[in-house]
Amino acid sequence: MSKVQVTDVILRDAHQSLIATRMRTEDMLPICDKLDAVGFWSLEVWGGATFDACVRFLKEDPWERLRALRKALPNTRLQMLLRGQNLLGYRHYADDVVEAFVAKAAENGIDVFRVFDALNDLRNLETAIKAVKKAGKHAQGTICYTTSPVHTLELFVEQAQALKDMGADSIAIKDMAGLLTPYATYDLVKAIKANVDLPLFVHSHSTAGLAPLCQLKAIEAGAEHIDTAISSFASGTSHPATESQVAALKGTQWDTGLDLELLTEIADYFKEVRKKYHQFESEFTKEDVSVQINQVPGGMMSNLANQLKEQHALDRIREVFAEIPRVREDLGFPPLVTPTSQIVGTQAVLNVLAGERYKTITNEVKRYLQGGYGQPPAAVNPAVRTKAIGSEQPIEGRPADGLGAEMARLRKDIGALAKSEEDVLTYAMFQDIGKQFLEQREAGTLVPEALEPIAVAGSAKASASVSTEFSIDVHGETYQVEITGIGGDSAGKRHIYLTLDGMPEEVLIESLNEYDAGSSAGGKRAKASGPGDITTAMPGNIVDVLVNVGDEVAAGQAVLITEAMKMETEIQAPIAGKVAGVYVAKGDRVTPGETLVEIVPH
Repeated sequence: MSKVQVTDVILRDAHQSLIATRMRTEDMLPICDKLDAVGFWSLEVWGGATFDACVRFLKEDPWERLRALRKALPNTRLQMLLRGQNLLGYRHYADDVVEAFVAKAAENGIDVFRVFDALNDLRNLETAIKAVKKAGKHAQGTICYTTSPVHTLELFVEQAQALKDMGADSIAIKDMAGLLTPYATYDLVKAIKANVDLPLFVHSHSTAGLAPLCQLKAIEAGAEHIDTAISSFASGTSHPATESQVAALKGTQWDTGLDLELLTEIADYFKEVRKKYHQFESEFTKEDVSVQINQVPGGMMSNLANQLKEQHALDRIREVFAEIPRVREDLGFPPLVTPTSQIVGTQAVLNVLAGERYKTITNEVKRYLQGGYGQPPAAVNPAVRTKAIGSEQPIEGRPADGLGAEMARLRKDIGALAKSEEDVLTYAMFQDIGKQFLEQREAGTLVPEALEPIAVAGSAKASASVSTEFSIDVHGETYQVEITGIGGDSAGKRHIYLTLDGMPEEVLIESLNEYDAGSSAGGKRAKASGPGDITTAMPGNIVDVLVNVGDEVAAGQAVLITEAMKMETEIQAPIAGKVAGVYVAKGDRVTPGETLVEIVPH
């Protein structure tokens, strides 16, 4: 048995799992010389949610990040996570988009492509794997691990063999929810290694606290590669700590040969970096063995917590966790990984908050039941399918076969805003936020989301709930402002405490009680109370407004499309009548209880 090889995920999955993918490139580059000297088999640096986060929140060009990391890590393989036909988005893309994306990712620095499909529908990996091979790079075929009546050892071995036949250079077991147990890992690895002669990688999150043990049993069973994270971004919903696994294997036949002292220096660096992102920490990223019951991946837990917190329903999170396995069973036991984790999770939230299961069904659940994401692992609940898509027959073939070529249209649509083929692909991944990003870049107005400053122990700032400093210019005069705290009262008013040029001040903010008809986003909307007042079940954004004032609508007709947790939902008219008011526009932020559209019955 040769030494075990290590892939470190500090620059991708570790911060995606623990701080909502918010680590900036500026905090990666200074440590790259040491990361490059370690001798990792690879570093995972791109893909997953990093592309989305760069464009949406950090206002960084993800392609520039990749090129910068490639230059800073000349001696280490760079690896990315690719969602097969979904690439890095949340829908299937045409084959020409997949081919173009893989080619450009390879050209810009990716050596290893870990390719997976959320349903383990291997038809959705074919185009991506062919494109990786064409680019002369390493194609890693990936099996999403989950448990259900249909997910057996025999099925996983069959899938691993099919991936080899497809041209995969290695196989990865992707345990995104931390569902593996040590002896189940041993049996799975032993079965795959006995039947498929390819290097085997084990990627397991520590959500249940079992991943380090699973990796050791995997190594005993013949796995040659493990994924770990530098300790300052390890454990919980992240991965086993690199240093711990290196120490565990030291002096054995599987000794990694990695330098613990160098790894410790890297850990010390990232320990300080993590403090910078304290606002994105969540109690739901810690170890919790209940994942073995509800099967909710850690990143999904924090997203659900944030959504429920926004609508003052965090106390119902356990109900949502209990509903998730029921929705998963209704949908044919899909593994919970992007995008199926969002599809199942959002529907579970809607089921709980609406007080009626499937009263509202997201567009993504409808698309899933139409076969738009591929073949579910098991039979779906026929009653749910009928409620979602009626008598429509699901797609039988590979979903992408029904998509025409897209690249020419995308190039035309984005026009001069795209300065390169990479820009076109950014637009392709996320058309609305991608276009916004390119427009802001053109205008020179790219500004990343604000980071809350780190409180200094013993200072006045340390005891304040919020503390930040800035200067403002008003009519030629400059004022220095320091926010020292924010509070509230029983009337719902907000008190902001600050100093203005060193003098303490208090500002009282009171929200308007009535909707300002002159601006869809300018005031507080009226509370929904009448039978024709249309609201939303979840906080989110308006994707599209489908009606105008004066339109006649039927009961059940779609009037709005909203987006929450990256999932779209049609909001339907509760009654027939005439549209008397439309109080939202595309892009508006909305919350439950507000009147978004008003319908007057006949």
